Amino acid sequence: MASKVAGPMRAYLRGGGNNYGIDKMTEAVNDSLKRLQTDYIDLYQLHWPERNTNMFGRLGYEHKENGEWNKFEDVLGNLKKFVDEGKIRKIGLSNETPWGVSKYLELSKEKDLPRMMSIQNPYSLLNRTYEVGLAEMSIRDEIGLLAYSPLASGYLSGKYRNNQLPKNSRIERDPNFWTRYAKPNTEKAVDAYYEIAKKYGLDLAQMSLKFLEIQPFVTSVIIGATTMEQLKTNIESVNIKLSDDVIKEINNVQTIYPNPCP
Repeated sequence: MASKVAGPMRAYLRGGGNNYGIDKMTEAVNDSLKRLQTDYIDLYQLHWPERNTNMFGRLGYEHKENGEWNKFEDVLGNLKKFVDEGKIRKIGLSNETPWGVSKYLELSKEKDLPRMMSIQNPYSLLNRTYEVGLAEMSIRDEIGLLAYSPLASGYLSGKYRNNQLPKNSRIERDPNFWTRYAKPNTEKAVDAYYEIAKKYGLDLAQMSLKFLEIQPFVTSVIIGATTMEQLKTNIESVNIKLSDDVIKEINNVQTIYPNPCP
């Protein structure tokens, strides 16, 4: 597994609908190179699956078979073109499922096509669903997790406790994020983690980040910050230690309030 520090220059193929055909991919790659002012991209990730699949904890999977999304083999073939041209060095996935990851890896091996090297999915103390199926794949197939939203849009910093809404915070700026985390057990879980951090003299944000960093399937924890103080706090999480007792208590909270914000 790679070092768990700040990652390489990366770009996404964004947007809805079917974007993984060669024309749209060519436009997206060239636009990314222009915006980043670089000759190549270290890691290029597919932001969303084109097919219909469950996201963000949605249950009741309804299978919809259609031929509108591009075949995995064709997508890899398109990406190979950009690798061969020197525009992309490595490729990865984002918001992908175990089935999607396995198909990409299988075809890469069978067809001698570029191999997916990373998965950028949500992972935090409020959402440990990655551990259910994808964690094993990350280790066995060496396709590490780049964990995004590790502080659950700031909830795991404790700044929203007791109904606080700090000015210029993520939720204050974009209320749409509120619905993703405004779940029945969110506040209870955050308070429980806060009490653990307080008991052991830890900063809640640092404890939350460190727990992710030490997982064997995690390649990198993607941090974000509004202020330099927040950035400093987040970066210094690499220097703290979590005792066995702390980890045990964190896991106990997960048992009581399992994945309140998937």
